[in-house]
Amino acid sequence: MNATVIIALIRKEFLLELRRKSVIAGLGLYLFSLIFICYLTFSLKANSITPATWSALFWLTMLFSVVNSVAKSFIGEKRGVFIYLYTIASPQQIIVAKILYNTLLCWLITLAGYLLFSVFIFNPVQDNLVFFGALFLASIGFSTTLSLISGIASKANNSNVLMAVLSFPVVISVLLMAIRATKNSLDGLDRSASTDELLNLLAINCIAGALGYILFPYIWRS
Repeated sequence: MNATVIIALIRKEFLLELRRKSVIAGLGLYLFSLIFICYLTFSLKANSITPATWSALFWLTMLFSVVNSVAKSFIGEKRGVFIYLYTIASPQQIIVAKILYNTLLCWLITLAGYLLFSVFIFNPVQDNLVFFGALFLASIGFSTTLSLISGIASKANNSNVLMAVLSFPVVISVLLMAIRATKNSLDGLDRSASTDELLNLLAINCIAGALGYILFPYIWRS
């Protein structure tokens, strides 16, 4: 696999994202609004919210934000772009570039969400290593699964509806593992208590990445 082509494709994604400043601003406003609404609705304070509730709210907010950002991976592309990419890169290079770019995007979104939660609600994290490990592995999991699903949905009618229907059962396993690992980091438990969740996240990422690498060429040719 030619790494130069993959780097060029990732660079293309960055340049297109920078040109669409309204999309970046809209995503930031969406994330800010979700967290601020959580604060106003539930009157969240450090003495009135449990670690389990904080973890669930945090990851549900991240899920909606990530799905909205990654869903446009292939759905937002025009047919002419597909034809151009078909001539300059292999399907494997395209899906790897998409996964790497979306992983970085998901990582930045989760970090921004964590900072906003810390400002508007509070920061109950006691084990930063486990928490940020869960953030990173969950970002990879969201990226690998949603990138492939976006490619599938882009080939069908009502792609946005199909994206929502297909993504839920796939990302729910990533979400559950991330919530459990996050709760352990909030409770300050020994790191060995989160080993199973982190290993499960890693296994899900490997399986989803392998499936995307193997199956995407068949989707791309259709």
